[in-house]
Amino acid sequence: MAQHPHEALDPQALDRLFREARTHNELGGEVSDDTIRALYELLKWGPTSANMSPARFVFVKSPEAKALLEPALDEGNRAKTMAAPVTVIIGHDEDFHEKLPYLFPHVDARSWFEGPREGRSAAAFRNGTLQGAYLILAARALGLDTGPMSGFNNAMVDETFFKDTTVKSNFLVNLGHGNPAALFPRSPRLPFEEAARIA
Repeated sequence: MAQHPHEALDPQALDRLFREARTHNELGGEVSDDTIRALYELLKWGPTSANMSPARFVFVKSPEAKALLEPALDEGNRAKTMAAPVTVIIGHDEDFHEKLPYLFPHVDARSWFEGPREGRSAAAFRNGTLQGAYLILAARALGLDTGPMSGFNNAMVDETFFKDTTVKSNFLVNLGHGNPAALFPRSPRLPFEEAARIA
């Protein structure tokens, strides 16, 4: 019998993606280029408004690229980021609309976002942030641990990694295999009654 296409994931998969997943401060091991490509091939399917897909990713892996990133990091994030196998710079292209004729060909979606760049920046930031969250879930699904963070100089990162482009950095995600011994005790989350309601 064919599996129902909307059957819930098993509890073990849900634990891996959500309930037992943690933000790691100490990441090691190896992350291959093939794994990085597989990660993108998963996350790209996450939904964005009009399929605009504004996120742009730089997978900082080589010693040379890490040396360029290091000066932009806040002191508290420096050591753990330099030790991580890969750090992903998640940015968003504020001129994402130029690719809409390819990404959303059903209508003239490009015309919705023409004009001053300021009129596109909120959509680029919102949907690029969504894609950054998809990256975290895709990484967990592939057996990686993650350490998402802000705490860096965005202007310096933009000058170093996105110079002469329309891409702006948003946040960073360290990738690798986490050390459970270095985790802090898990912080609580709000119960449904405090964070949500059914209207």
